[in-house]
Amino acid sequence: MLDEPGISPLELFAFCPGPDFPTGGTICGKSGIRRGYLTGRSTILVRARARIEEHGKRNRIIVSEIPYQQTRDRVEEKIAEMVNSGKISGISNMRNESDLKEPVRLVIELKRDADPDVVLNQLYQFTPLQDSFSINLLALVDGKPRILTFKEMIEEFIRHRTTVIRRRTQFLLAKARNRKHTVEGLIIAHANIDEVIRVIRTSKTQAEAKQRLMQIECPSAMIRRALGDDGFAIFQNERGATENYSLTPVQADAILRMTLGQLVNLEQEKLGQEYRNLLDEITEYLRILSDEANIRAIIREDLLDVRKKHGDARRTEITGQEPTDIDVEDLIEEETMVVSISHSGYIKRTAATEFKAQRRGGKGLKGAKTDEEDPIQHLFIASTHHYLLFFTNKGKVYWEKVYNLPQLARDAKGRAIVNMLRLDEGETIADCRAVRNFDEPDHYLVIATKKGLVKKTALAAYGRPKKGGIIAINLREGDELIDVAVVGPGDELLMSTAMGNAIRFRHTAARAMGRNASGVKGIRLRKNDAVIGMLVADPDRTLLTVCEHGYGKRTPFGPNAEPEEEKELREDVENDGVMDDVPDETNETPDAEPAEENEGADEDEVKSNLSYRTKGRGGLGLKDIRTTARNGKVVGITRVGDEDEVMMITARGKLQRIRVSDIRVMGRNTQGVRIMTVDEGDTLVTVKRVPKDDSDSQEQEETPAHPVVD
Repeated sequence: MLDEPGISPLELFAFCPGPDFPTGGTICGKSGIRRGYLTGRSTILVRARARIEEHGKRNRIIVSEIPYQQTRDRVEEKIAEMVNSGKISGISNMRNESDLKEPVRLVIELKRDADPDVVLNQLYQFTPLQDSFSINLLALVDGKPRILTFKEMIEEFIRHRTTVIRRRTQFLLAKARNRKHTVEGLIIAHANIDEVIRVIRTSKTQAEAKQRLMQIECPSAMIRRALGDDGFAIFQNERGATENYSLTPVQADAILRMTLGQLVNLEQEKLGQEYRNLLDEITEYLRILSDEANIRAIIREDLLDVRKKHGDARRTEITGQEPTDIDVEDLIEEETMVVSISHSGYIKRTAATEFKAQRRGGKGLKGAKTDEEDPIQHLFIASTHHYLLFFTNKGKVYWEKVYNLPQLARDAKGRAIVNMLRLDEGETIADCRAVRNFDEPDHYLVIATKKGLVKKTALAAYGRPKKGGIIAINLREGDELIDVAVVGPGDELLMSTAMGNAIRFRHTAARAMGRNASGVKGIRLRKNDAVIGMLVADPDRTLLTVCEHGYGKRTPFGPNAEPEEEKELREDVENDGVMDDVPDETNETPDAEPAEENEGADEDEVKSNLSYRTKGRGGLGLKDIRTTARNGKVVGITRVGDEDEVMMITARGKLQRIRVSDIRVMGRNTQGVRIMTVDEGDTLVTVKRVPKDDSDSQEQEETPAHPVVD
């Protein structure tokens, strides 16, 4: 740039290929550097220098350089943490073999069946072996911040250095001239020392001596002899040509401060030498300021000195392989997880294989270390590759991947969810939903509230995650978000209440709305009743309803409404008013469980009682289960098939996994059977379906694989 100011930005790459970090490493690709050079902003990816070696029948990874600002200890700790947490499962051992010859040498032994490339990518993803550095060419230009290109940054640097050198030279020139002026006065005093001493001795005060010294007439011939021809020429040029000269106030003060020891010949010679040096310095400073090329030459010399003093061989390699976003899902095995959230907001995930199926009516296994003050509030099943949508009591929704949740033991308490989501003060998780793809056409997300409202919004509207969450529903005063379901073409919804009522209607009965809407009436509630759940009806499956005292039953959904029936169900009610009320079909009966369901009923009545007829949105619905003192209120519903299993959890943290086939099918207007034994003072809080795993296809024992904890 000093020699060729017109050089192009691309030509600068040949001289400045990119950053060089003192700890070495590898910069992935040149596009980030090029973008930073041309725009002033970019990010580069730096990886540790690692190689894969075969060692016997296994592979191992040797790390010889780490990214800048990282330490060996921190890298070791992070790798150990990832191995212990299960995020990296292919490592069997790690050793630090660093010494004086090799400051960094980490040996990572792999398991026999581990893929070394996958493990290395996981190390880059989850540990400090990969780090990103920002290029931000921000500078103050004329007192204002500006983002510069690389060439503009160099130009501004040269301009800045030119200004600095010019100002420095001007400062040194003024300083040298001031000192020259003082030294001239001392030299003149030595040339006329007798008169100077006489004046000082006869003066009463220093002020008088100063005035009398300034009145001494110094002949030009004497000054010429004292300063020399060159010095006198400069002196005469500054003071003007005259026969006699007088001392200035500055020179008079310097003479008064002079000690007797400075009158010796040696001091006089030192003054003469200093005067000649000052003349040379002044000449050089004037030469530098006379032409900007002289200043640029100084900039060049300074840079050459820096290169000579600090220059060494390049340490950071720049590869031609551009960084690619590694899909973390490709590095994580897909498996079914049981995710639980406690009332106080502690979350964890546990492999579903840790819970073996038991007989109906068992007491279950200890599933979480909870107490009466922190019961389990949410339990659901999801794949490690699913998105989790966390819906809060304030109507907002947050995102997180299942594999990012802490995977802990079955009986662990979990970790605080506030450390994962940016929840506002007083905001708690009301419901969760697992979603894999937000771009499904004609799919909607339906939200149900405690007071019976439903709101339908296109699923794609929730597909843009934000760390601070987005609005999911505008809740009315005193209402709460209860459940969420994803619906597609032809789907029907079923809403259930705590007092055992249920209503089934097509999702098309509720028009699509924006995220910030409040919704329309889904079910009309009786006094002191509330919605406890909502799901998508499946004609080929059954509805499992469970109550807080451990009783439940399952009933077939029945077929969906035919197209001509749907037209009858859609009534154009002004302002989304409710549908016609449907009277309650039955009254509560005594607590005794019927010996035979539907005994004595005619064929049409039995058929009607073994299904949920599709009705219009906004009615009272049908009786689903009898909520007697024996059963308690309804706490959960789920859609199941004979091949499925269900997971149940109590407020005190007990978990039980049973086969759905162990729960017999019965009619709606029943009390059900005992499906889990609940301890005194404990209550069932939720039930979730567990999809049948291939690994569980073999027949399982009737006794649990883990000891039962009372």
